[in-house]
Amino acid sequence: MSVRLLRFFPFLAWFPLSALVVRADLMAGITGALVLVPKAMAYAQLSGLPLYFGLYTAFVPAIIGAMWGSSRQLATGPVAIVSLMTAAAVAPLAVSNTPEYIGFALLLTLLVGLVQLLLGVVKLGTIVNFVSHPVILGFMNAAAIIIGLSQLDLLLGIPKGRSDFFLGDVWEMLQLLPQTHLPTLGMTFFGLALILVIKRIPALSKASVLVAVVITIVVSAAIGYDQRGTAVLDDLATPQARELVAQYEENLRRMEHLGSEVAELSARQRQAEKDGSVWMAAGLRHQTELARLDMRSMERRHNELLRGVRQLRFVRPEGEENGRLYLLGDSPEGMQTDDRAWHIKSVDHGVMKLVGGGDVVGPVPAGLPALTIPTLSLDAVMQLLPSALIIALVAFMESISMAKAMASKARQHVDPNQELIGQGLANIGGSFFQAYPACGSFTGSAINMQAGAKTGLAMVFNGVFVAVTLLFFTPLLHHLPKAVLAVIIVMAVTSLVTPHAFMHTWKANRGDGVVALVTFAVTLLAAPHLDKGIMTGAALSIGLYLFRTMAPRVAVLGRYADGTLRDVSVHKALATSTLVTVMRFDGSLYFANVTYFEDMVLGAVAEHKDAKFLLVVGDAINSMDSSGEEMLQNLVGQLRETGVQIVFSGLKKQVLDVMRATGLYERIGDENIFATECQALKAIFARLGQEVEDDALFAHVKVMVC
Repeated sequence: MSVRLLRFFPFLAWFPLSALVVRADLMAGITGALVLVPKAMAYAQLSGLPLYFGLYTAFVPAIIGAMWGSSRQLATGPVAIVSLMTAAAVAPLAVSNTPEYIGFALLLTLLVGLVQLLLGVVKLGTIVNFVSHPVILGFMNAAAIIIGLSQLDLLLGIPKGRSDFFLGDVWEMLQLLPQTHLPTLGMTFFGLALILVIKRIPALSKASVLVAVVITIVVSAAIGYDQRGTAVLDDLATPQARELVAQYEENLRRMEHLGSEVAELSARQRQAEKDGSVWMAAGLRHQTELARLDMRSMERRHNELLRGVRQLRFVRPEGEENGRLYLLGDSPEGMQTDDRAWHIKSVDHGVMKLVGGGDVVGPVPAGLPALTIPTLSLDAVMQLLPSALIIALVAFMESISMAKAMASKARQHVDPNQELIGQGLANIGGSFFQAYPACGSFTGSAINMQAGAKTGLAMVFNGVFVAVTLLFFTPLLHHLPKAVLAVIIVMAVTSLVTPHAFMHTWKANRGDGVVALVTFAVTLLAAPHLDKGIMTGAALSIGLYLFRTMAPRVAVLGRYADGTLRDVSVHKALATSTLVTVMRFDGSLYFANVTYFEDMVLGAVAEHKDAKFLLVVGDAINSMDSSGEEMLQNLVGQLRETGVQIVFSGLKKQVLDVMRATGLYERIGDENIFATECQALKAIFARLGQEVEDDALFAHVKVMVC
């Protein structure tokens, strides 16, 4: 099979397939899908999308990622971190679970895929190295905590607001602990206990999540855990509550109208710019900005009203399905209630959808995701592109780290650039079938490998099983409690909280420890804007690297007892010379540290006024840029004017190539460049002659074998 054909269709490398391989992949695919189905819905809960979008993301991206990636065991699908980052990117632009929100999410998926595909095509898989391990460590730990806290409202059955300060929303929610919905709390503990107990049963441990989901669905349906109803504004007996809900709906309608107006103004502005109508475009741009300011003001008001509406709890008279609603604690004396605390789920044209029990998944559309082309608009692309870049990098880092870990165990080769192409195509394809951004899953990949997957065909079977679920089994998911999905999420992310890793990083390098801690703190405090944590950490990490390399270690060397040259600042009382200064530079010569190198050389020469030679041991100089070369040109001339000859030893080929290309080699002279410091000292000894007979630095030179 030609290499060119495999490059465009890497899945052809799976063939020919034996019956044993197909059987192993089939079993691995089914096993992985059994675990994936409930987790996919749980992760979609994090993204702010309808829960069945998790199944969509586990379908098409899983198949494409396996066929065009280089790893044979990597499971592509929804993951917790990327789901949370999706919500953080889209939430400022639209209200969750709305058509607008879904449209932005699909566009984000397309952008993430295009970024990954472009990086893979131009072979920039190593770009992830700019995001260092300490940055990822701090980000992952903070994100895991944010994910856990984001599920508290579902675990406790109390409302949580949505603003630009996530920790503030959590704090406000905790003030409502007395309003904890006891049936929801009971289902939380029931689901947690089930999963923990089933994990201890060897035969069921791998499918503990699925078994727990099945049992809780049955229990939920049997006890009537889900109670829903409807009401109109006039059913609200309390005037203050009725006024609050009316204001909320009115503000929501105004936001929708203003959103349409912003979209229309933006379209007219782009057309005016295209037609060359500068003044008209400027006027429309001004109107658009004013409309956006009004929109932001309305969004703040919307969040305030939504927080108030979510805190409302009502009771109804017993036996009246559509009776009056009274605020909890404010019902008429002696009234028998239905023993349920009703809250408002949504309001649409004066009709309120009420929930009186625990939250469940509810109706899940049967059938495969329809082909949908993401709506492209310049404004939306510009707003989502920064988040898409961050998500693309974080998603790829999670994918490639898992792929490499499995490849080492299976003794296979993973091509980072091909994996980028595979992940990019998976997200591009997924965006046309209603999937939000996907990446390689730690849990799914581990299960895939443990189940005996031999090729990517296992993930194809996995995707097919998810498709079968969408076609035939979605009615069975109606009574699945969201509290159980929240438990699944919390248990999945607990392994991402690794305080011991912070301690290990701190011990290895204090600077890296600071980077990890700062990234952790910024990510936590800036939530839901998670990209700020990554960007701050990456900038700090690069700054730390520049700081380290701007002033690398410079050692003045002396003769040790065994004849070797060592740092005189570490080993005291070493034999040195008055005629020769020997120094070692532990870093590459580039624009940021050339001045430092020059200062250290001139300082060493000034301290040793009688020295006639300066030997620079250059074993650690791995590269040299034009700034370094220019500095050496000037330095050689300066030292010769003062009667000091500079000599180099141990220079690498890439450094010598620069010297030869620029004429610096000839300026220094072939007689002053040596392969080792031993050869250099012998030559200097010969040139100094009788002057060094009693010099301690040269005591061993005569007997050295170079």
